[in-house]
Amino acid sequence: MSAARLPLAYRDSCAHLLIPLNKCRRDTFYMPWSCEDERHSYEKCQYDEFKLRVKKMDEIREAKGGARSN
Repeated sequence: MSAARLPLAYRDSCAHLLIPLNKCRRDTFYMPWSCEDERHSYEKCQYDEFKLRVKKMDEIREAKGGARSN
C-alpha cells in the first residue's frame, strides 16, 4: 500500500481493489467512462463493508439494552 502511495484513510479491507483502480485511472487520464469494472467492484466492496459496520453497531446497541426508537 505504501508503494502504491495510498493515503492512510484508504488503507482498509478494500485497498486491494483501489490500487488497480487508481492505476487504471492514471493510465486513462481519469476518463469517467473508463475503468468501470474496477470502480464498480471497489464501490461494492465499500458498500459491503458499510453494511457490516451497521450490522455490528446494531448488535452492540442491542447488547447495551435494546434499540432506541425516535
